[in-house]
Amino acid sequence: MVRDEGLRLIEGPTARPRQTPSELRALGAPRTPDLFDHALSGAIVLGLLGLVGAACAGLGLHATIGAAAAAATSSALGLTLLGFGLLVALRLVIQTGLWFRYRPFDSATFDDAPALTIIIPAYNEGPMVARSIESVLSAAYPRDRLEVFVVDDGSKDDTWTHIQRAAARFPGLVTTVRFEKNRGKRAALEEGFRRAKGEVLVTIDSDSVIERQTLLAAAGPFRDPRVGAVAGRVAVHNRSEGPIPQMLHVAFTLSFDFHRATQSQYGTVYCCPGALTALRASAVRAALDAWSKQSFLGVPCPAGEDRAMTNYVLAQGLDTVYQRSAVVHTVVPTTYSKLCKMYLRWDRSYIREELRLAWILWRRPPVALALTLFDAVLRNLSYPLRYLTVFLVVAAAVVEPLVLLTFAGAITLGALFRMLYFLRCERSSSFVWGVAYAFYYLFGLTWIFPYALVTVRARGWLTR
Repeated sequence: MVRDEGLRLIEGPTARPRQTPSELRALGAPRTPDLFDHALSGAIVLGLLGLVGAACAGLGLHATIGAAAAAATSSALGLTLLGFGLLVALRLVIQTGLWFRYRPFDSATFDDAPALTIIIPAYNEGPMVARSIESVLSAAYPRDRLEVFVVDDGSKDDTWTHIQRAAARFPGLVTTVRFEKNRGKRAALEEGFRRAKGEVLVTIDSDSVIERQTLLAAAGPFRDPRVGAVAGRVAVHNRSEGPIPQMLHVAFTLSFDFHRATQSQYGTVYCCPGALTALRASAVRAALDAWSKQSFLGVPCPAGEDRAMTNYVLAQGLDTVYQRSAVVHTVVPTTYSKLCKMYLRWDRSYIREELRLAWILWRRPPVALALTLFDAVLRNLSYPLRYLTVFLVVAAAVVEPLVLLTFAGAITLGALFRMLYFLRCERSSSFVWGVAYAFYYLFGLTWIFPYALVTVRARGWLTR
């Protein structure tokens, strides 16, 4: 959760607020590794060696689908699965090496902070939008280089009232815009982009609050002229509201502090999230017309505006990077139905933008091209092979039910190994939710991607 001190106001246009030691540590400075970190790193390395060794020895197939299923498959299929398993293991080795090397960028200072425009699109958000606005205006950033646009996308509840009240507390800093009818998040962002005067544009979801150091941290990477977009670290704001937020907390930690940290090492973060992304204004303006009118298979694209903009930035030859010290806390679903809608929206966007990335990646530098291509091929091949594995397990279980126990054991071991990465990112007992999430995803969410594939042209927003 965001600490109360993160909502203190900043007095004066360039005031330097007093910060606690814990806040200073969050400003991009890496934590000094201790014995526990070294032990986790050693366990990860040993696990990787074991994984590669098992794949090379042909044990991966038996550990995953059982001996009965292995005997039932053709040698060609078996070799294909074994070869893929080895490539996946090598991919994880490369990712881990890059992850070990990741360090956050230095944050901007009050002396060199660029002019910044914040854009908060809102739809039926209620009082949460006021907390989002307050967190932005309470962040450490020079007031004379900050402007905020809040766009009400035709809300039908009291969102506009909360926007007006919050804006009144910060006269001259917040510009409010109200659409008469709902036009979609992309249109709301476009309104802010076209009005923005800042050198850097920051998008923040209206159900999210930022930490005090976030704006300076997000602006820091733009000292490098090659950087076009910066992905912030998205944490779960309502993680105490049930098992689903608890599981998503673990999933988000790995998604950002491992996967995006890895991608950042070669300047190709695939998706800079709408919850918190900083964008070079010149790159946005160059892409704005195409982005705002984007269509796929003849249908306008209402969702996935964040990954779409990331692809437009990459297409200009700019880098997209991850800034761990730029933190936003966002509200996530607490029910199964809302979780499915979120993942369905994400998967439809993933399918569309992954196809675009296949054309864009050839413009990347050689190392980034090679790593992106290797990662993308294995990532997308994993979907059909994952479903094939499940089918083989079920087929084998008809002959030998104990195969199910072997499969469950393999999932548990795999999840526990992944939790070593989580524990190195965050030392907490929440890792147990990561193990639970492995089974929850398998039995409750695996169906979503195939459904997204056959309904990819659907235009429903699925946010409410």
